[in-house]
Amino acid sequence: MQQKSKLFLQALKYSIPHLGKCMQKQHLNHCNFADHYYNRIKLKKYHLTKCLQNKPTISELARNIPSRSFSSKDFLPIKQENEKPLPENMDAFEKVRTKLETQPQEEYEIINAEVKHGGFVYYQEGCCLVRSKDEEDNDNYEVLFSLEELKLDQPFIDCIRVAPDEKYVAAKIRTEDSEASTCIVVKLSDQPVMEASFPNVSSFEWVKDEEEEDVLFYTFQRNLRCHDVYRATFGDNKRNERFYTEKDPSYFVFLYLTKDSRFLTINIMNKTTSEVWLIDGLSPWDPPVLIQKRIHGVLYYVEHRDDELYILTNVGEPTEFKLMRTAADTPAIMNWDLFFTMKRNTKVVDLDMFKDHCVLFLKHSNLLYVNVIGLADDSVRSLKLPPWACGFIMDTNSDPKNCPFQLCSPIRPPKYYTYKFAEGKLFEETGHEDPITKTSRVLRLEAKSKDGKSVPMTIFHKTDSEDLQKKPLLVHVYGAYGMDLKMNFRPERRVLVDDGWILAYCHVRGGGELGLQWHADGRLTKKLNGLADLEACIKTLHGQGFSQPSLTTLTAFSAGGVLVGALCNSNPELLRAVTLEAPFLDVLNTMMDTTLPLTLEELEEWGNPSSDEKHKNYIKRYCPYQNIKPQHYPSIHITAYENDERVPLKGIVSYTEKLKEAIMEHAKDTGEGYQAPNVVLDIQPGGNHVIEDSHKKITAQIKFLYEELGLDSTSVFENLKKYLKF
Repeated sequence: MQQKSKLFLQALKYSIPHLGKCMQKQHLNHCNFADHYYNRIKLKKYHLTKCLQNKPTISELARNIPSRSFSSKDFLPIKQENEKPLPENMDAFEKVRTKLETQPQEEYEIINAEVKHGGFVYYQEGCCLVRSKDEEDNDNYEVLFSLEELKLDQPFIDCIRVAPDEKYVAAKIRTEDSEASTCIVVKLSDQPVMEASFPNVSSFEWVKDEEEEDVLFYTFQRNLRCHDVYRATFGDNKRNERFYTEKDPSYFVFLYLTKDSRFLTINIMNKTTSEVWLIDGLSPWDPPVLIQKRIHGVLYYVEHRDDELYILTNVGEPTEFKLMRTAADTPAIMNWDLFFTMKRNTKVVDLDMFKDHCVLFLKHSNLLYVNVIGLADDSVRSLKLPPWACGFIMDTNSDPKNCPFQLCSPIRPPKYYTYKFAEGKLFEETGHEDPITKTSRVLRLEAKSKDGKSVPMTIFHKTDSEDLQKKPLLVHVYGAYGMDLKMNFRPERRVLVDDGWILAYCHVRGGGELGLQWHADGRLTKKLNGLADLEACIKTLHGQGFSQPSLTTLTAFSAGGVLVGALCNSNPELLRAVTLEAPFLDVLNTMMDTTLPLTLEELEEWGNPSSDEKHKNYIKRYCPYQNIKPQHYPSIHITAYENDERVPLKGIVSYTEKLKEAIMEHAKDTGEGYQAPNVVLDIQPGGNHVIEDSHKKITAQIKFLYEELGLDSTSVFENLKKYLKF
């Protein structure tokens, strides 16, 4: 059940108009949340690139497409910116470990989509969908489809599904500057040919019917809303029909195939409630069976094993996730038996099901754990993972003997681990040890918020740093939708630490780091808790000797912009500079505009200001746009996307203009000699919500921070060249 526990939380990526206002893409993480074939990080002899060899990088694309950049310096806009083979009898874990012993860990590539099925590996090579019989033989592959046939601008494969008997393969394809996806179906034969093409597909899965015919189930997305489910067959008996439509506009739909392929689940959910229907993998044309009708506030997700359903749900007290099970033929809630409970303040990151074991990936007290449950004897083994680890990366796996995964942190590349069920032990990859382990420290501290709540923080800095009070500080925050703050590896974060910066990740309420209640305590009319938490974190950092306000910077993206913008209004003296990406800054006007694609789906996070005066007045108290006033602000760099449907550009531009007017008014009142803050709005082309690894964006933000703090950026850009191509 890859990412099963995040089916609700990461599914927000499709359902949120101002999201990323999500994305750990955790999903982290970041990745297409509806897939259980997530973007995988593989250690190979390539420097960091987003895509496969021969695919243009984001920076190369950005150099060829002009952006528009505006600055408030002088309150005027600035001009437009232009190896040896391994033994065949060696098991998969040993192969990985042997490979890594001779490869530098800092050199790796991110692979967008790769699927193993039968005796083949399916993946993207250059601009083609290909398959190979040997995963390690990159030069010996068969081309199945050329993406150039779609006539898209720089297309790439987002995910791949192979039909059970390998007669067909389906791939979802999109471009860097758009969220729209096209699903192609290729018939596998001596001469592979594209059998069909479907626009605006969100999630999709194959099953085989009783007549041995492959059936493709897929969901259709329109205006960022995903409400319709279709099923299609190909060849001589071609058909395509819609068989389910969700009528409630606040819900969205996606598909998940249980790990044993026994059932296809239709998952219907909003921010707080879910409902699941089962389609029998042996009889896919029969009507779906409802597990449990939606109950407001009850979330549940389903996996299957040996005629039993394993249900991850928050039903009952406390209202945190717990694992239940029931017979597959009696799925209703009254038949659910409690199987395993989590400790309080525990975040369920993921769940994976094996023949004889269930593995839970957990975060408790800001540390990572793996719990291995023996399904035969209900035994439980809890493993505390290394303290440097901040995030999981799940590996696709069909081996019933091993559970592989990777651990990572913002400054440390992923490292492989494997739990071997037969030995009951966790093994880590050996070989090259990343030097960052000796040159940096990771600390886990807590701040006390105004109401006495303890707020966890994760801090990174160089081990040999002296007088930390004089070091620059970069604070990260998110705090919405129950999503964890992204803590995946980013090379620019590592370079900053190497250059003497302190990085602080503040896990404020509204996020999901401490479980479902942590989210509930920071949404609707408790949203100000997240602001109080952020303020407490920064003051605690300064109080404990980490930097000072004149060297403190703050960064966030999407919904994280709400807390950052609110802090700039309420306590600007805590900060020197801010960088925001696709920030949500005009909460009130956006939530009152029901013509926007997903406003209705946002009501349970922000409230309904159109019909509820209490919600309207509360939003007015923290909305960044509504609370701009003449005062001294930190310098602010905003990256926005021209056709972003999730965070409309109009709101960002309005915020920027109003902020500049307030700064001008304050400058006039302050008198001659006042040094006004710099406000830059950099509008990038395209409609993607967040292009996480845009080299142009990364370098622009770092350059801005160094200039605002008066620091020499020569060494940081030299070090960035080790990872990024300029």
